[in-house]
Amino acid sequence: GAPVTMLRVTESTRFLVSEFGAAAPGSIAHLAGLVEPDLAVVLMVGMAHAGGFGGIEATAKAKAELVAAARVPGTAVLNIDDPRVAAMQELARDHGLDVIGFGQGPTADVRAQDIEVTASGTSCIIEVAGERLPLRLRVLGAHHVSNALAAIAAALTLGVAPADAIARLETVEIAERWRMQPLGNDRIRIINDAYNASPDSMAAALRTLAQITGPDERTVAVLGAMTELGEGAGEEHDRIGLLAVRLNIQRIVVVGPEARRLYLAAVGEGSWDSEAVHLPDQDAAFEYLRTELRDGDRVLVKSSNSVGLRHLGDRLGELFS
Repeated sequence: GAPVTMLRVTESTRFLVSEFGAAAPGSIAHLAGLVEPDLAVVLMVGMAHAGGFGGIEATAKAKAELVAAARVPGTAVLNIDDPRVAAMQELARDHGLDVIGFGQGPTADVRAQDIEVTASGTSCIIEVAGERLPLRLRVLGAHHVSNALAAIAAALTLGVAPADAIARLETVEIAERWRMQPLGNDRIRIINDAYNASPDSMAAALRTLAQITGPDERTVAVLGAMTELGEGAGEEHDRIGLLAVRLNIQRIVVVGPEARRLYLAAVGEGSWDSEAVHLPDQDAAFEYLRTELRDGDRVLVKSSNSVGLRHLGDRLGELFS
């Protein structure tokens, strides 16, 4: 994707924004080396690709390739709430880059406070350059505040006033199709977040589901496997199963044989009496949910991209539109 985007550059292009995916160590260094970015943004280091890289520390090293490839003089925009990203500050400064940190911690240059998540969006107060500015995102989930902070920090580096950056962010309705995408109707709300999944994003999505569901409504999580986790896959699926129960998710619908361990962990934690069910595939899940769902349900659909539950989310959204 990144090289295709680069080939769209013309003499009139003012800004190139590239996302560098990584299939293996060295991928980011190669792609970033093609453009030598003036601004390098690192959001987080998670377990999403730990299996392919050989562990989370190797993932951190791969992501740091972006900082090392940035052009000098330039700027590194780093998430100081993530210790592995925060550790890249030393690399950035040794490389001759300025550093702007974002996060909720007191040392952040662009900081979020008073985060509140509702069914209609996510709000917080942004502290930046001596100002306190309200931000009201239409996108669901506290985890999107971090993305907004990164965008504000990057825009600030390029001379955009924080208030202008916030105003533009507030026009965004969804991050992207299949990323916390609201579907369905007011009676049965479907949140299709199955573009991809890692342990971090799965946990964030489940917490969001719990936060936006009212006392007279029911939480339903439709969950598939998280892929590319390597040797830690079993334990990570266990952890998500336990978290779903501890968040009091009232119906846990686990789809596919690869996710069975998540189901077993939920049952072991106390999700009994049909509170948790395991179904073999999307068709079986669709048939189950079409009769199980009722008015007042708030339904999260979440899995890794290769599992394909985003298509199940679309079918449910159409059914209950």
